[in-house]
Order: sequence, then structure tokens, then C-alpha cells
Amino acid sequence: MRYIVTVLVLLLVAACDGSPQASTETSFSGSTMGTTFMVKVIDLPDDLPAETVRNDLSALLKDVNDKMSLWVKDSELVRFNSSASTDWISVSQDLYHVTEAAQKISVLTDGRFDVTMEPLIKLWGFSTREKSNEPPSDDDIAQALSVVGYQKVETRAEPMAMRKSMPGVTVNLSAIAKGYGIDQLARYLESQGIENYMVEIGGDLRVKGLNARQEAWQIAIEKPDVTSRSVYRVFPVHGTGMATSGDYRNFFEADGKRYTHIIDPRTGRPVAHQLASVTVLSETAMQADGLATALLAMGEVDGPALAEKNGIAAFFLIREGQGFVEKQTSHFEAYENGVQ
Repeated sequence: MRYIVTVLVLLLVAACDGSPQASTETSFSGSTMGTTFMVKVIDLPDDLPAETVRNDLSALLKDVNDKMSLWVKDSELVRFNSSASTDWISVSQDLYHVTEAAQKISVLTDGRFDVTMEPLIKLWGFSTREKSNEPPSDDDIAQALSVVGYQKVETRAEPMAMRKSMPGVTVNLSAIAKGYGIDQLARYLESQGIENYMVEIGGDLRVKGLNARQEAWQIAIEKPDVTSRSVYRVFPVHGTGMATSGDYRNFFEADGKRYTHIIDPRTGRPVAHQLASVTVLSETAMQADGLATALLAMGEVDGPALAEKNGIAAFFLIREGQGFVEKQTSHFEAYENGVQ
């Protein structure tokens, strides 16, 4: 599964230094969803072979991909998108759960988060490896907008199903499904009695317990810099999902104007504001993943306001001159201070 939203978190994971207090760390890594994944387990149970864990993790990731990828030609989501029917279509529990979670974020953000934007993403050249060199015409944008709108997709719990209000409506879960994949791996590890772990896919993550040095997992937020990769801030993370979304890796320039991959579904055009990145902490990686994208789309005024009002732990980096201004919600500050 190839993802449009670039997530921008660096992991600073303490390695075992051989001290008597240190535990044993077992790592698993590979490729998935158009990016990479890494899982670190502390003190793998003696009766649980590492190869078994590796195979189980791979199977879980493949299952998510086979259901929600736009790049697996026969995935469950591709089949839904390809259908011209406006009748209810039975879907798996996973696809229902992720789409329903996305729709709730859409309602919360008054449509600034919208999983039906694939026509606009394609139109602006952000769904292919080769970005566009110029913006599309107003007519093309209007045509794409005609099949965009989260209200054009409905979910039903009993029995689980989805439907579209008109042919041509499609769903892209790239801004939330990666987090769901992380949560699936985390649930598996906990089902095996593992209480200390870190699961990361493409920079989004979920952690529990302590690292190999019996310390909190240390996570770094990346500096929103187009020309280099460097750490902006490091802080300990424990028992939470975390995601960062930014606008500075996936963009193009035309006639001196910068067009980011974060598109406003109300206008059909890339957002134009000074918010460079948003980091969200939440109980699940899926929720953090979707909220980080949504708050970034909302900008430096509406994003922090909505996050504060709704008790979201969020950290914002806003461009100002040659540097950045920090803004964080009271819930993020409370997390940093150990009050949760």
C-alpha cells in the first residue's frame, strides 16, 4: 500500500548496552504499505520463537494491505471503488472499522479530513511517483470535486457494509490505515504476553512499557526542513499511539508558488497556510494518524483550536520567518508532564 501523506517522526531507540539492568531486545523489520516497518520487542517470551513472531507480523500486515491498499489491484478497497453500484456492499470488519473511524474524524473536522479525495490527489499528481509540474485547470478541479465529499460514503454496522451515493466515488484510506496496521501488530504482541514493545510504520508508532534499558522510549520529532533531515525535539513516549504529519516532503513548485500534497476538500486545492507539521498522541495509532492529517489540513488557527476544544494531545510547528513557532494543547503539555 503506497501512502500519500508523509509522516515525519524519527525514532531514537536505546539499544542494550550490556549493563546488568538491560533487557534483551528483538527486532523485526521490512517493507509494507509503500514504506518500512520496525518492531522492537523487549524480553521475547522463551516459548515464543522469533521466527513465529516474524511470520505472524508479516501475515497481519499483508492482511491489512489486501483489504485497504489502492496498489493491490484486487484489494477489498479497490473492488469497492471499482463498483458503480450505489447499493450496500458487504465489507470486512477491518475495512468497516477503519472507514467508520475516518468518517468520525471528518465529522469532527467539518470535512477537512475526507477519504473520498482520491480524484483530487490524482489530479494534482500526488498519487504517482512523478509529481505534476503545474496545477490543474479550474474545470478539472470542479469535475473532480463533483465526486468528492465524505457524505457520499456511508457505513453500516449490522451487517457490516458500505455504499456510495453516486458512481465514481472512491475511498482512499492512506491517511489512517497505516495507523490501523500498527494497532493490529500491537494487539498481536499483547496477545502473546509482550508488555514492552515499539511498533513503527513509516514514522507513525505505538509503544508500551519500557525499552531495553528499562527507560521510556525516546522519540524525536523531525525538523520541518525541505533540504535535510534533523531532529527538532526529543521526548519520552509511553503507552500511546503517535503520528506526525507534515507538508514539506511531498510538494511541487510552479511559477514560484508551492503546492503541497495536503489538499483542502472544500476548494479542491492544496492548503495555503503556515502550519508545517502536527504531532498527535492518542490511545491508538489509527486515531493519531487520522487526526494528525486532519489538524494539518486545518491550519495554524483552526487546527490548534479544534484540538484544544476536543481534548486532543497535539504539538504544532508553525513557520515564522526563517524559523518555527511551537504551539501545543494543554493535553499535550499534561502528557509531557506525566499527567494523563
